[in-house]
Amino acid sequence: MTAPSHTPDIRRAWRRAGGPPAPRRRPWPDWAPLVAQVWGALYAAVIGGWAATGTAVPLRAHTYQPVAFLLAQAGLAVLAAGVCAVATGNRSRRGRMAAGALLALLIPAFGWGTIGLPIHFVTLASGSGVESATGLVHTLLNTCGAGLLAMVAVAHRRRLRGRCARCGQVHDGSGEGMWTALTHPPATTASARTRVTAYVLLCGLLPWAVVKTVWLFGGDAIGVSGEAWRNDVEAEATGASRALASVGVDVSVLAALLGVFLLAGLMYRWGQVFPRWTPLLAGRRVPRLLPLIPAWLTGGALSVYGTGLLVYALLSAVGVVPGLEPVGVFTTTEGLAWMVAFGGMSFGGLGAGLLVATRSYAARSRPVCAADRCADAYRLEPAGS
Repeated sequence: MTAPSHTPDIRRAWRRAGGPPAPRRRPWPDWAPLVAQVWGALYAAVIGGWAATGTAVPLRAHTYQPVAFLLAQAGLAVLAAGVCAVATGNRSRRGRMAAGALLALLIPAFGWGTIGLPIHFVTLASGSGVESATGLVHTLLNTCGAGLLAMVAVAHRRRLRGRCARCGQVHDGSGEGMWTALTHPPATTASARTRVTAYVLLCGLLPWAVVKTVWLFGGDAIGVSGEAWRNDVEAEATGASRALASVGVDVSVLAALLGVFLLAGLMYRWGQVFPRWTPLLAGRRVPRLLPLIPAWLTGGALSVYGTGLLVYALLSAVGVVPGLEPVGVFTTTEGLAWMVAFGGMSFGGLGAGLLVATRSYAARSRPVCAADRCADAYRLEPAGS
């Protein structure tokens, strides 16, 4: 069964139904590859400029990226732009398969650069300022690139499977042209299995939260006194974070609570339809990308960062890598190792929980092209019948 053709019968049916489907803006599978190509050129120009001028780009604390590494990233950006062009062209199946394989490699290659995104967000939200402007720009460029390449990869994979690149379903027409209206599913709650999995992963926050709470009330934990912790936080904090630290509240705790709130919204109905306690918006549909974009980005970055911390703590405990030297309020190597492990459990658990909830939300809220629905509504027969 094929999409209806433009015939006088269809136009009469449109008039009976109140007119044809309203024209929509260009679907994202069309514009995402073009934007990704522009991003690739911009990324290569910026990173190449930094390499040529010797601009310092942080890799981690007190360590900067070598020039060769910057040039390699610029080259990967050019490659990514070319792959996006190939993925959308009328190439052979072998060429399209090769483009898909390269996209699968390029996404994590740029995704690693999003790891610092939550840290930048917390420092900016707390008024602590920007520690490194180039580091922030580099993180944002990687974040945009990873997101765009993921969009191109999703549309490319759907096309290879003979599905609509826009909604992922099999239906009459391509869903990208005249038939571009979308139907949104009703708000639903995540399955019990998804909720249980997400809550179990959130339990990784408990050791970290318990230690922070003990310090908040002036107690000692893992070799650190509550008084020393508060004095250190107040000394390092600026702006709003200093005001919070003066009453014993760590800004990282508030950021974690924000992540938990986002996770809950992804699993329940109020994450798809604004609830009654949201003035002026109650009852309206939540824009799908509003929670999905921060959830995918934050969840992925926290998962990678937390897993890295946890692995390092385990390797340090068994002597594979050197133990961490006590710094700041930590007086023993063991205490610092425990805090690194707790941080890995908390960040990794929250990040993985966000990814589980986001996957469920994306599936439950996915709109479907209305081509078949429109054809049924107008009682149209397939062309050539």
